[in-house]
Amino acid sequence: MSTLTADKRRVISTGSVEIDKKMGGGIPEGSLILIEGQSNAGKSVVTQQLTHGALNGGFRCAMYTTENTPRSLFRQMTSLSLDVTDFFLLGALNVYPVPAAMSEEQATLAFDRMLQHLGRLHGRYDVIFIDSLTSFVSQVPQAATLRFLTSVKEYCDQNMTIFFTLHSHAFEEAMFMRMRSLCDAHLRLRVEEMRDQLMKVLEVAKVRGAEKSTGNIISFDVEPGLGMRIIPVSTAKA
Repeated sequence: MSTLTADKRRVISTGSVEIDKKMGGGIPEGSLILIEGQSNAGKSVVTQQLTHGALNGGFRCAMYTTENTPRSLFRQMTSLSLDVTDFFLLGALNVYPVPAAMSEEQATLAFDRMLQHLGRLHGRYDVIFIDSLTSFVSQVPQAATLRFLTSVKEYCDQNMTIFFTLHSHAFEEAMFMRMRSLCDAHLRLRVEEMRDQLMKVLEVAKVRGAEKSTGNIISFDVEPGLGMRIIPVSTAKA
């Protein structure tokens, strides 16, 4: 791993030069990143792409997932040419399954336990992925979610990089605006109809500290054996 200096932070790459360019060169470490989008818009695929890129960049990663078991996650990633099994076996990756459905009491307790667990992971893992946070936030008051993210941000200030995904139906726009302002980076996903086909669209709304400008739009499809396949804008709009 490269050594962090005061004026140069390492960058989390997606493993794709083309996607990294759209993200302003990559995500600076020590960031809190919101990946927001509707169902089936590609949030988990983008998360998996970032996990694969981070591991290959020398970062140690941990993932909390309500979307997969460890076995199904590895199987899905392998099918997209994002095999991370060796990293798992070598201890550079760990996966923590989280229940997808919770009561308010369970969600509140899970928030507290996750913060404690993050404290134990600090220093052992560099990049944390939470896919997704929807099952937590749908059961607790909005103030509890903001308190949780503010506490998470303190770990980012200690150089942890934390990604979390949220379904776009989780909150009203006013709450999302507050969350986006708290985060260092914001990636928004949606599904659009282009040329009579449904395409996934990734909008890089902001990446604080990016080497290059952001605000870019990425149209992509997900193909077995290939993963994210970028569709040129000219082709998508033709």
